[in-house]
Amino acid sequence: MAVSDELDRIDLKILSELSRNGRVSWRDLAEIIGLSLTPTLRRVRRLEESGYITGYSAHLDESRLAGGMSAFVSITLEKQSQDVLDRFEREIAAMPQVMSCFLMTGDADYVLRVVVDDLAGYQALLTSTLTKIPGVAHIKSSFALKAVLNRRAPLLPTTAQRKKK
Repeated sequence: MAVSDELDRIDLKILSELSRNGRVSWRDLAEIIGLSLTPTLRRVRRLEESGYITGYSAHLDESRLAGGMSAFVSITLEKQSQDVLDRFEREIAAMPQVMSCFLMTGDADYVLRVVVDDLAGYQALLTSTLTKIPGVAHIKSSFALKAVLNRRAPLLPTTAQRKKK
């Protein structure tokens, strides 16, 4: 677990609560963690300044906005030169259907998670966009049948779990 020793149990409670509800009022957060308002705000600011909190956002309903079908797409490039990698990443970043993209080790150079309405939407993405990116040698697709777990933030260890290390 890569949680720094500079985080105490109160910091972990703050991070945990904000990851569950980023819209919690500062007063309610203070009550939840058991501190008064001013120390709570100081701690939140410190967590923001030190990079543990990188921003606040709304969780949008992906299926209603982008489509209900997730596909994981493994892409192998013809070569892995920096200019080919950079161009591929620029092209992928411009595609609204691509929710995430990872440069990988192993058989594929990249793995994408794309969201589309249906198979026809995926076929359109595949034939009109993905196959037209210069340098793409091979594409392999897998479709998610069901989302079992989709965390938006890492689970934070309890104080007891941190002491076991």
